[in-house]
Amino acid sequence: MTSPPFPVPGLEGPVAFIGGGNMARSLVGGLVSRGMPASALRVAEPVEALRDGLSADFGVAVFESAAEAAKGAPTWLLAVKPQVMRSVCAELETLAGAADPLVVSIAAGITAAQLGRWLGPGRAIVRAMPNTPALLGQGVSGLFATPAVSAAQRKAADALLRSAGPTVWIDEEALMDAVTAVSGSGPAYVFLLAESMQAAAERQGLDAESASLLVRQTIAGAAAMLLQSGESPAALRARVTSPGGTTQAAIEAFQADGFESLVDRAIDAATRRGGELSAANE
Repeated sequence: MTSPPFPVPGLEGPVAFIGGGNMARSLVGGLVSRGMPASALRVAEPVEALRDGLSADFGVAVFESAAEAAKGAPTWLLAVKPQVMRSVCAELETLAGAADPLVVSIAAGITAAQLGRWLGPGRAIVRAMPNTPALLGQGVSGLFATPAVSAAQRKAADALLRSAGPTVWIDEEALMDAVTAVSGSGPAYVFLLAESMQAAAERQGLDAESASLLVRQTIAGAAAMLLQSGESPAALRARVTSPGGTTQAAIEAFQADGFESLVDRAIDAATRRGGELSAANE
């Protein structure tokens, strides 16, 4: 029995990355580490230093223009900023009409309908929202597929994003803004918590180095418990909150200042901003 040409299950043929920033770099690295040949990955990036870095680190082919990278690739991953997506699609529209590729976009707030208008009707489009822990292979991605996406293409999109961590498929595109608000933006919320915890620890008299280690390892350990225990966050919280103890005192202080409602308002604000980004790029 011969081996498949591309050893990442579900993903075949060259993949063209349009944009070579941090997220594209993390996905390229994840694919290469899973056995995808560097020769099957092509990256378009206008910044010469980024192109050189991708070529040197992963051995992938790099190009200055999007059309050069996308030519001959059945799968395109659009990893450019929302503000420039329309102009990038304009460059690719003719090629998209001829090649009919699977188009995976990781741009926040850019809808499948917008991509369809800019790339031409009938395109197979998957919207995806990975997050920055993907840079360490610890990300999570939400995905939405249009009706034009075949079962094989859906599998390819899933394989592509799984190179950075688990995936969650969303049935309604409108919910992608909520995905962005929860997981796409979510790491920043954790970093803000860590920042605040360290500052509070230092105010209590701990030196900066000790406070930093205590906070980082506490958050990493709690995250590991969430992933590995199989229990709900509420159950884990209850287990470490002894009646009348120090943890209960802290939790009551959080709740007295409306911690849960503050988180709810923050997620809502980020969700609404995703819709605004979409409207701004019409």
